[in-house]
Amino acid sequence: MKTALNSLIVAFSMYSSIPVPSKKMNDKGMRYALCYFPLIGVIIGALMVLWQYLASKFEINNIICAAVSVAIPVLITGGIHMDGYLDTVDALSSHKSTEDKLKILKDPHAGAFAIIYGCIYFLLYFSMWTQINFKAAIILSIGFVLSRSLSALSVATFIPAKKSGLLYAFASESDRKMVRTTSILYIVVCVVAFIFVDWKLCIFAVIAAALAFLVYRLVAYTQFNGITGDLAGYFLSLCELFMAISAFLGVLICY
Repeated sequence: MKTALNSLIVAFSMYSSIPVPSKKMNDKGMRYALCYFPLIGVIIGALMVLWQYLASKFEINNIICAAVSVAIPVLITGGIHMDGYLDTVDALSSHKSTEDKLKILKDPHAGAFAIIYGCIYFLLYFSMWTQINFKAAIILSIGFVLSRSLSALSVATFIPAKKSGLLYAFASESDRKMVRTTSILYIVVCVVAFIFVDWKLCIFAVIAAALAFLVYRLVAYTQFNGITGDLAGYFLSLCELFMAISAFLGVLICY
């Protein structure tokens, strides 16, 4: 019980800005931390559903609704995953060797390409939120759990690019079998929830998430020889953008 609580605290302290009791990072705390990672997505999703309900009830302008919808995940996570996305696109845009790309990932400074692609990301993400209906918004809210479940699964399955860093520490100290099992369970629950909300939009969301996962693996293995913490953040951000685009397409085609 104590180990589980420690892992929960580690997960929330590392991957969210939600205040939790201070806990020293150790192998016991890291052992099951990734099993609790999707729970942050549950909180984001719950806040998103609440916001969508209030926006609908009080007939809030869809521009304002979309702006808050884009801001909620960033505020809850503290932008940690977007940081990984920006570092990754900076490294990919350099067109340098794998070793140099890994060095760019560690560079704390934001390059020009990070800023450019960051702006493009938020423009696309925001515009998708302005064009979806309530059911699609619920699908995307569940998607915050799915993206984190797939991210946790990748850490327990894919090869780390280097034998150092935070991701390697989590990958080596985690109970990989337990992380894979719980991640798959989360994924199944998400898909069932998708179907319950709208089976047509479910198809679009699942295809988008699967495509993002394939892109993530391809980029990681061909460009970096494995995954890093930044690449995991890159995937999570990409997955949520892909699902937002799929929600827009689903509403456009099916409704």
